[in-house]
Amino acid sequence: MKNLSRELVSRIHEISRPVKIMHVCGSHEHTIMQHGVRSLLPDEVEVVAGPGCPVCCVPAREIDECIELARQGVTITTFGDMLRVPGSEGSLADARAEGADVRIVYGVGNAVDIARKLDREVVFMAAGFETTAPTTASEILSGPPENFSVLSCHRLIPPALKFLIESGEVNLNALIEPGHVSTIIGMKPYEPFSRDYGIPQVIAGFNPLDILMAVYMILRQIERGEAKVENEYRRAVKPEGNIKAQQAMDEVFRITEREWRGFPVIPESVYEIRDEFSDFNAREKFDIDVADAVEVPTGCICGAILRGVARPEECSLFKTQCTPTKPVGACMVSREGTCNIAYRYSSFRVQ
Repeated sequence: MKNLSRELVSRIHEISRPVKIMHVCGSHEHTIMQHGVRSLLPDEVEVVAGPGCPVCCVPAREIDECIELARQGVTITTFGDMLRVPGSEGSLADARAEGADVRIVYGVGNAVDIARKLDREVVFMAAGFETTAPTTASEILSGPPENFSVLSCHRLIPPALKFLIESGEVNLNALIEPGHVSTIIGMKPYEPFSRDYGIPQVIAGFNPLDILMAVYMILRQIERGEAKVENEYRRAVKPEGNIKAQQAMDEVFRITEREWRGFPVIPESVYEIRDEFSDFNAREKFDIDVADAVEVPTGCICGAILRGVARPEECSLFKTQCTPTKPVGACMVSREGTCNIAYRYSSFRVQ
């Protein structure tokens, strides 16, 4: 393992050239920071984190929607990471402290089980990228109880990448694509970025060697004057992805547009439940009326961090007012959040 990593690092240095590579996966950032991968790379090879944390990307408006439902007496179920993500005036954890019935679940199946046992309405706040959307679709197709519904906060990675490329704000030259998302969607959705914008791309796994190999493969493409999608994570990702999961998502969801945290409205970037399944769409089932949300707490630069134009260390709140135990911004809440990861590993250096 050590010999292979040394060989990869040596080859990276041999063909190194100035490049800004963006990844969009919290697990990739965790690996990079935990193992000091950036310290192994030449200074001119920059790897930046993009919007790879699904919890962080949920905007304040959708947190506010769930809080409004909770105040109406609806039982809210969601992942533990969602509890402390800030809305415009507090979080679901605050609502629970005030007496709202907000419960942590490990998945949508647990939420359905709770609905079967309760004699009141239960809503599952469905956060996540294409990785978790199939499980939500599958439960809806299975016919959950009438008192169950979903507030869909599912988001799609390729439209966000297109937005970042076209905005020019990041000036990225290459992409490391997320392994988990790619097991579902395959390779094809990324192809336009190479074809239309000349962006080299590599789908990567999650150990340090995967990341180093992805960087090497990108530099090799650049050296050869190529721009294509390569699959380093072939042990898990098929070129076509998971067809059955794609079919379930297509049947249950329609693609629409909404804002992301730190982003404006991104076209075709959100999954909403189709009209045929409106009985299980919390936005259709309940009268949810929330005001325009205040997106960013004062001083927090989470939006810029999610767009890849800033690092946590540049935030004046980082490690002072904003910590994992008392997070100010969404990027500090989840263990997949860039700020949370930086808090735990930013002092680490490979000797």
